[in-house]
Amino acid sequence: TNPGFVVRITQAGLDYAHQQGIAVLEKELAQLKMPDISGDFRIRRVGKVRYEISRLDLRRFHLPYSRISLVPNVGLQVSISNAFAEVDGNWRVKIHFIRDHGSFDLKVENIYIKINLKLGSDTSGKPTIDTSDCSTRISKVRVHFSGKFGWLYNLFHSAIESRFRKILESKVCENVVSSVRRELQPYLRTLPVTARIDAMAGIDYSLVAPPTTTAQSLDVDLKGEFFSLAHRSAVPFPPLALAFPPDHDRMVYFGASSYFFNTASFAYHGAGALVFEITDSLIPKDIDFHLNTSTFSAFIPQLEKMYPDMLMKFRLSASSAPFLNIGPGGLSLKPVVDIQAYAILPNSSLAPLFLLSLVSNVSAVIDVKSGHIVGSLKVGRMKLSLKHSDVGTFQVRTLQSIMNILASSILLPRLNARLDQGFPLPLPDRIQLSNILVRFHQ
Repeated sequence: TNPGFVVRITQAGLDYAHQQGIAVLEKELAQLKMPDISGDFRIRRVGKVRYEISRLDLRRFHLPYSRISLVPNVGLQVSISNAFAEVDGNWRVKIHFIRDHGSFDLKVENIYIKINLKLGSDTSGKPTIDTSDCSTRISKVRVHFSGKFGWLYNLFHSAIESRFRKILESKVCENVVSSVRRELQPYLRTLPVTARIDAMAGIDYSLVAPPTTTAQSLDVDLKGEFFSLAHRSAVPFPPLALAFPPDHDRMVYFGASSYFFNTASFAYHGAGALVFEITDSLIPKDIDFHLNTSTFSAFIPQLEKMYPDMLMKFRLSASSAPFLNIGPGGLSLKPVVDIQAYAILPNSSLAPLFLLSLVSNVSAVIDVKSGHIVGSLKVGRMKLSLKHSDVGTFQVRTLQSIMNILASSILLPRLNARLDQGFPLPLPDRIQLSNILVRFHQ
């Protein structure tokens, strides 16, 4: 399935996310719990040596150098080099009748960690991440024992270093796997697969395929489809292939196709949201104009005879969902709107007067504020035609100025107030966008 919405995270974006992730991993590794170590070995002419290492305390685990790399068609790789750790604890040794104990400091240097991350998606369309491989290599372990018998410590010095190296190498990868599942995976799941917009509609941001990696970016294809909350029906037009521009300068790119916006039109039209009623009470006080038969009798003389001095109502509706086009110059649409005029009778019932068809060129301005796509509409030239009349024939063009007033003073402000509330972008928790640039492409 072609996406209606694409998210591209570049190397710069991954580098920023990687900084946050490494800081979390460093704290996690600093809290590693090390097991007690004990053992024995025989020394020629000395006999059996028994040792115990206990109360191991990992005082710090520092990751000074690391980087994240894109592995095309595979996933992500995190490489950590020259990491180091410091440990202290207690030791006890026994050789025949000789016993000694004390404390020790241990420095672990030149730790190299390689982590491969596999990206995917689950059945609900949420992103998934897991560790496909992890390896740790420690090239230098130095231990310093405090005590009286220096020759004795040297007997089990190398054994302790070897045991400790193996334990720490195993523990680091165990912690990495656990951190990815406990910290990173739940965080990715905060990406909203569906987002409720208002009482009528929501957006489906589920992944249509697992994320893909290239040499320059991580691309995530989303459904990008609006739907009615009351009744979700199949969209009667397919999403076309989205030719995403080859830009990689910024941290993140969001691509919304015409399919994304047109499913919004389809959902709101199906929910009955594209129906507007205009009465005299909605006309701004500073406009010297009233929506009644006395005003319109200047253009339709027979109206005053049939319905003298009565208030009127206009009902505006789109017979079909208007389609929006995106080009290098911006967004545009050409809606066809039916305008049914009524006289409000003394008993509050409605008497149909005439039905007009209005066609207009509308341009849209798009921006992003507080993680929401916001917009506003501007109406160009309008063309009126008479579809039906219950009050005889009349010159439709004479109503042009009144329709301009109704559109610019009442209809547009209501539409733009809704568009200014915006529609949420698919952002995980605690992500804020800055230095936003909006561009249009064919």
